[in-house]
Amino acid sequence: MNLLRTGLLLTALTALFLFAGFLIGGEAGMVVALLFATATNLFAYWNSDKVLLSLYGARQVDETTEPDLVHTVRQIAGQAALPMPKVYVVQNDQPNAFATGRNPEHAAVCVTSGLLARVNGEELAGVLAHELSHVRNRDTLTMTITATIAGAVAMLANFAYFFGGRRNPLGLIGVILIAIVAPIAAMLVQMAVSRTREFEADRMGAELSGRPLWLASALQKIDRVAAVTDNPQADANPATAHLFIVNPLHGGGLSGLFSSHPATEERIRRLRAMAEQPPVQPGPWA
Repeated sequence: MNLLRTGLLLTALTALFLFAGFLIGGEAGMVVALLFATATNLFAYWNSDKVLLSLYGARQVDETTEPDLVHTVRQIAGQAALPMPKVYVVQNDQPNAFATGRNPEHAAVCVTSGLLARVNGEELAGVLAHELSHVRNRDTLTMTITATIAGAVAMLANFAYFFGGRRNPLGLIGVILIAIVAPIAAMLVQMAVSRTREFEADRMGAELSGRPLWLASALQKIDRVAAVTDNPQADANPATAHLFIVNPLHGGGLSGLFSSHPATEERIRRLRAMAEQPPVQPGPWA
């Protein structure tokens, strides 16, 4: 059901992008939008992981520099029947983590120094199982595509604002739809995709580790500390916020509507409910 919902949301986001192109330049504009979307997604497919890790100043680690972290990643990857991903650490006081890469064979898992300093070994295993679930489900590619298309919609909105959509078949109404409504709609769809994939990664991560409460405990701790700890890199690159296990940005007001993550309380509730059911598939620590 989650996979179907994600597919429908991606289809809606692509349709929105093509519609924005149509409003700017009619049928020709729609064709140009399609070609642009194809080109940007190809670039994102091959280079998104390198760009993301560079933005955050991530450094690759191994058994010599971070033996416990790398060993835990290796255990969970083996449990999930995944190739061993590259492992990175970002110097950042906010406890958080993300996964990236176009497929399991080219995946990377990245944690912050703040996470390593604040969680215990069991909680770290829960977080890493969640991130490797994103890799197994190919969410890293899905979220790259949604972010790319949403960003392209915003670019089209700026184009329409400055150039007025001279070939716009709907005139001023079309310009308003592109400049104001389209970016908001694209953001909402992107956030909906992200929230759907987070719930699924929580569920699968709990199954991989065999201990739902490990992830629940980690989420509770990360959310509490992240709420009062800035993440300068994420603040400078808000389009990447949806990749983290917990929203790295701070906001109020309509932040719930525009949040890239489901409420942490609801995620913890679901994990605790899993723990009360018959034992899930045992992880490597069982």
